Amino acid sequence: MNILLLGSGGRESALAWKISQSELCDKLFIAPGNGGTGAYGTNVALSPLDFEAVDAFVGANGIDMVVVGNEDPLVAGIYDYFAGKRPGLLVVGPSKAGAQLEGSKDFAKRFMTAHDIPTARFRSFTQETAEEGCRFLEELKPPYVLKADGLAAGKGVLIIDSLDEAKKSLREMLGGMFGKSSATVVIEEFLKGIECSVFVLTDGNGGYRVLPVAKDYKRIGEGDTGLNTGGMGAISPVPFADETFMRKVTECIIEPTVKGLAEEGIIYRGFIFLGLINVEGEPMVIEYNVRMGDPETEAVMLRVDSDLVQLMKAAAEGDLGELPLRHNPSTAATVMIVSGGYPGSYPKGKVITGLDKVTDSILFHAGTKKLEDGTVVTSGGRVIAVSSLGKDIADAVGRSFKSVDLVDFEGKYFRRDIGRDLMNLK
Repeated sequence: MNILLLGSGGRESALAWKISQSELCDKLFIAPGNGGTGAYGTNVALSPLDFEAVDAFVGANGIDMVVVGNEDPLVAGIYDYFAGKRPGLLVVGPSKAGAQLEGSKDFAKRFMTAHDIPTARFRSFTQETAEEGCRFLEELKPPYVLKADGLAAGKGVLIIDSLDEAKKSLREMLGGMFGKSSATVVIEEFLKGIECSVFVLTDGNGGYRVLPVAKDYKRIGEGDTGLNTGGMGAISPVPFADETFMRKVTECIIEPTVKGLAEEGIIYRGFIFLGLINVEGEPMVIEYNVRMGDPETEAVMLRVDSDLVQLMKAAAEGDLGELPLRHNPSTAATVMIVSGGYPGSYPKGKVITGLDKVTDSILFHAGTKKLEDGTVVTSGGRVIAVSSLGKDIADAVGRSFKSVDLVDFEGKYFRRDIGRDLMNLK
């Protein structure tokens, strides 16, 4: 098969690494890719949102399957575009209707309510109903959770302790704080617990497979302090996501989600990301994403022992059948190296050294660029995801930290407490 993978981050690096190992993969193209993905295939200077350019490339290069890495093309309707234009092309990802699970927080919450999927109490508000929103805030206990309805590059969620500040922020969001994304704002009850990420590959006809569970670390500072980021690291498996917990996840969340999509006539052949929180042993949904997570993918892919291309092909064809998805029993740990200043403003073009010294980990490039002379430089906030396998969390994290120390560039920063909170959990 000739495969086109859309995206340019650490998630796509990990997917490219895994796809390239498949016997089914003849040629792999990554659009646009980054400074590291060229090791697994051919980078192509295409925007995933330029559907016509992607279509032209598909036709010219005999592409059999398109794997959509990030959410933007899915929300924009790339599945539907190709379903109408190239019905024989396999696309791994949901239809535009299915992508609303991530593209609209309001849609996702209403979907969960309709299918009895456990989630936080919520209501949605527009500028016309802002005062009702303020009164709803008064019914809740702090902290207050405000979410922009649409995509906001991971920045559309505010968690605020003060009622007055929450009311002010609601008005600012509805007034355009996140552009059109916050024309509708979802206010929801705050849930207290520990989070994890569950990934499901579904064929849209009731078949699904559950990938290894992971936990990511969003805050920039150690001890989960400071601003939210796209993710500073990840661990897989998660100690509390045991057989009992996962049985509840399957029965109360995964199966009602898969069944609910089918009942609503929504085409969904791809990955579903379940952002869950463990509230006193009970799983509840914080959010859906319609693709794999980042940086969780950089840990999860190390623990997938099955042929990912075979599974994705079957899902895209609408029949996973009896194909197994085997989990590696080892622990995977990902530590993200980021640019100084991230998630705020940060410099680019810093020369990265020491990449060739790493032998005990896999370096999944994220925000990097390879120059014509072979030099690799920084080009983003999250630069490289250093991922390792070990016998337990301490071993896996230790391997990643040793590798992190070998890689260097001006302004380099990383969190030294990835996985520490999980080491004493059972």
